[in-house]
Amino acid sequence: MNQDHLRRAIALAVEARAGGNPPFGSLLVGPDGAVLAEERNSSLTDNDITAHPELKLARWAAQSLDAATAAGTTMYTSCEPCGMCAGALARSGIGHVVFALSGEQLNGLRTSGGGFPAVPTDGPHLYDEAKTPVEGYY
Repeated sequence: MNQDHLRRAIALAVEARAGGNPPFGSLLVGPDGAVLAEERNSSLTDNDITAHPELKLARWAAQSLDAATAAGTTMYTSCEPCGMCAGALARSGIGHVVFALSGEQLNGLRTSGGGFPAVPTDGPHLYDEAKTPVEGYY
């Protein structure tokens, strides 16, 4: 764990907040220790609920890096990735994530209560029909 990289992620969070966005920042470090890319949250200024820095870097890594290089990378991020970002990270091939604040610590800092309310779901349904397009894919 490189504290300088983690401090840079926190500095990117400060920049995001100063720019009118939620205070989150991330950077991706290559296998050789060089910073490959940096991102800040831009969900408000981009009017895009998915514009989290972790998701933007996961997308960049999946598009720009070969699998071996991606597997050797480390993401440093100011806060533990949310569920959306964690899913993207799992699919991106990024090798490791180091975060400063945990999700639980973040929720403890919120003055307006916890995170977002869960969306009610209902399922599974129609298994025999739904499995048809999926069978044999994986």
